[in-house]
Amino acid sequence: MMPDEVAAHCALVLETNNLRGGADAEARAGTSLQRLVALLARQQLPLTALAQVVVTHDGLSPATCEAVARAAGRAIDFVRIERSTGYYDAKNAGFEATDAQRCAYVVFADADCLPDDDWLLQMLLPFAQADAPAVVAGRTSYAANVVGTALTTIDFMYFPNADHAGATSNFYANNVAFRREVFAQHSYQALDGVYRAHCQVLGMRLRAAGVPIRYVAQAHTEHRLPDTRAEALKLRWMRGQDTYSLTPHLLRSYVSPRWQWLARSGPIGPLAVLFTRLGFSMKALNRQDLPPLRGLRWLAGVALILGFSAIDMLGAFARGIGWHTTGRTHADAQALSYHKP
Repeated sequence: MMPDEVAAHCALVLETNNLRGGADAEARAGTSLQRLVALLARQQLPLTALAQVVVTHDGLSPATCEAVARAAGRAIDFVRIERSTGYYDAKNAGFEATDAQRCAYVVFADADCLPDDDWLLQMLLPFAQADAPAVVAGRTSYAANVVGTALTTIDFMYFPNADHAGATSNFYANNVAFRREVFAQHSYQALDGVYRAHCQVLGMRLRAAGVPIRYVAQAHTEHRLPDTRAEALKLRWMRGQDTYSLTPHLLRSYVSPRWQWLARSGPIGPLAVLFTRLGFSMKALNRQDLPPLRGLRWLAGVALILGFSAIDMLGAFARGIGWHTTGRTHADAQALSYHKP
């Protein structure tokens, strides 16, 4: 098949949960969504090539929906969700709204990300090949500056799956595509008290089920940073807290049985995970398809990795001793502000 033939049987699902935060969020969400859709409409493989486009939201006005569809140059299916619906449940809801007869493939993206001009084409190319995979993971990064490069080594690392050439063991929910039947079988499962780790758990479940995830670095999208420094610090704290819940899954997937006690060790296990991650982050610096940092910029990048990791560790330690600040239920329904261009 050609990529446009795959596109003709593909749905794109966009959630707007990450646009909920900040002052005057409703109006700014509409502006941010229109900006993204206008970018997608100008892709090398445009939105008009797709079978369906679905946008989940919790209160966009009819005028905003009309403006977004106009920017897309095509019809869009808007799916209303509750304000309490979490980020991953919104993606599940968007998938449920896709047409099972027309859409054999489903691409998931976030309304706060900025894709490269050929992002959609690169995402769908593997499905057009003879050895078409079941899942394709694109590459997500922050902006190509010192702060963004440092944070990319922490938040958006990819770990090869040694059992399959060109495969990754993990993916990020803002940049992934599935064959319909694979996502229908697995989807995102509830994880109470977890902000953003459900996709990592799903990656482990797919690996255990023998479903390889094809990694395509050329399918790149840029994730924005929160609009304020206070929210950026809050993000780090919540990611640290997530490590506590993620640790048992990591131990079961990658560590021998004699180390499983770390899942019941309070803050010890999560801190061990984060120290291990710190080592991987240091090794990943200048190896993630971003412009390399040299000289003083490299030293600044190292310092930022250490500093951001320290905040994550404080969050994990706090959760480990019983201080849970992200809420014990619906933690992924929380929202930061991601509206700046």
